[in-house]
Amino acid sequence: MIKSMTGYGLSFAETPEKRITVELRSLNSRQIDINIKIPWYYKEKEIEIRSKISKDLVRGKADLAIFVDAIDDQNLPSLNKTAIKSYYKQLIDVAGELYIENRNELMSIIMRLPETLKTDKQTISEEEWGLITELLEKAIRELDEFRVEEGKSIEKDLRERISLIESYLDEILPYEEERIIKIREKINNSLKQLGNENIDQNRFEQEVLYYLEKLDINEEKVRLKKHCEYFIQTVESENTNGKKLGFISQEIGREINTLGSKANDVRIQKIVVMMKDELEKIKEQLLNVL
Repeated sequence: MIKSMTGYGLSFAETPEKRITVELRSLNSRQIDINIKIPWYYKEKEIEIRSKISKDLVRGKADLAIFVDAIDDQNLPSLNKTAIKSYYKQLIDVAGELYIENRNELMSIIMRLPETLKTDKQTISEEEWGLITELLEKAIRELDEFRVEEGKSIEKDLRERISLIESYLDEILPYEEERIIKIREKINNSLKQLGNENIDQNRFEQEVLYYLEKLDINEEKVRLKKHCEYFIQTVESENTNGKKLGFISQEIGREINTLGSKANDVRIQKIVVMMKDELEKIKEQLLNVL
């Protein structure tokens, strides 16, 4: 089963006092990386929120935002007039000492300072936390469904590219047989050009076989075929195996590279280049697989 690391989930609910919206996004990342933007009075629950997200999402860069809009003014913060007056008096004194005449921006400066706003509500109720938990779970489910749908298109692409690599592997066979004949003729002609007319044919055959054994690519072809089959088996497994597929793709790459180094034939090397191109596209896709 293939799941993308890219996903999006959104959930919201209303109470008589407020409207709560939970928005969750995820992108690809080697490990779980969580960024949280929540109201300050939810901070006491941040560890629980992070724990739930990391458990359910497993991997990826996740951005969670919880927005709370008050429907009535019961829980809205109020101005801390004492702090504001104190800030204003101090800033006026400093402005006078520095001969600063333009004091139009003082209030905007003051309102960015600590303790200018106050609220009587300092904690989150159990009822509200239960609602937040439900909304978070719903957002995670939506994000997971998004990942599954995105994973289907990735899986289709991976299957097509593995199939192409296997088809290129079949195309090597006729060139491989011709290659052996050409190598034998090349060695024989080289010996004749050197004036060695009286060649011990038995010894010649032994040397040719020894040379051809070093260039034999049958083992690489068999291993490459097995790796491709194992790749598809892993794709079809119930669990998400992005990292495992990455390791298998590395093994596929090793066999393709060895084929290229042993090819000793321009036509086979061209096929190897096409295999490498498909493998690079597979690796790019795997960067976003859970």
